[in-house]
Amino acid sequence: MPGDNLTLFTNPNSRGQIAHWMMEEISVPYETRWTQFGPDGHKSEKFLRINPMGKLPALVHNNQIVTECPAICAYAAELDTSGKLKPTTEFLAPWYRWLFFAAGPLEHAITNRALGFEVPADKVGTVGYGSFDKTISTLESYLKSHDFICGTSFTAADVYVGSHVIWGMQFEILPDLPSFISYADRLKERDAYQRAKNINNEKRNQNTANS
Repeated sequence: MPGDNLTLFTNPNSRGQIAHWMMEEISVPYETRWTQFGPDGHKSEKFLRINPMGKLPALVHNNQIVTECPAICAYAAELDTSGKLKPTTEFLAPWYRWLFFAAGPLEHAITNRALGFEVPADKVGTVGYGSFDKTISTLESYLKSHDFICGTSFTAADVYVGSHVIWGMQFEILPDLPSFISYADRLKERDAYQRAKNINNEKRNQNTANS
C-alpha cells in the first residue's frame, strides 16, 4: 500500500514545514518523527544514516529515502491515491519548469538576499539565477496569468513554489506584489496548509515551553 511505513523526519523550525504541508495534502497515512537539532537529533549517527547531509526534512517510505523538499513533494504526489496532486500531460512542462525553478534560481536568490549577499553586476552570468530582480519578475509574470502552477488546478508544485512565496513575503524578502499576494492567499486557504501550520506551531510552542 502507498502509505505503508511512511515516515517524515522533520523539525518545526526547518524546511520540513514544506514537506509537512505536502504530507497533509496526500490521501495516505504517515508518521511524523520530530527530530531535534544537534548531536542527538539531526546530526546523530542514526539520522546521518538516513541523510548524510544532516538536513531536515527526510521522508522514508518502505526503506526508501527521499530528501530535498521538491523531491519529497513530487514523490508524495505519486503516493496520493486521488491523482489530483500531479499534473495532467498538458501541464507537465510547467510542473517540471517551476519545481526546478523554485529549487534552483528562486531559492538561491531568496537565500542570498536574506543573507545580504548581492551578486556583483559583472558576475551575474556566473550564478544560476543571474539577479534577484530578474528571478522575481520571471515568477511574477507567470503568476499574473495563472491561478496555480498547473493552470487552474492545485498540485504539489504549488506546495513548493508557494512555500517560497509565502515565506519570502512573510520575512519581507519578496515584494508584496499583487500576483504574489493573491497566489499566497489562495494557498493559505487550503485545509492541509492550515493543518500543517497548526501542527508545527503547536510543536514549536511545546519545545519553547520545555526549554
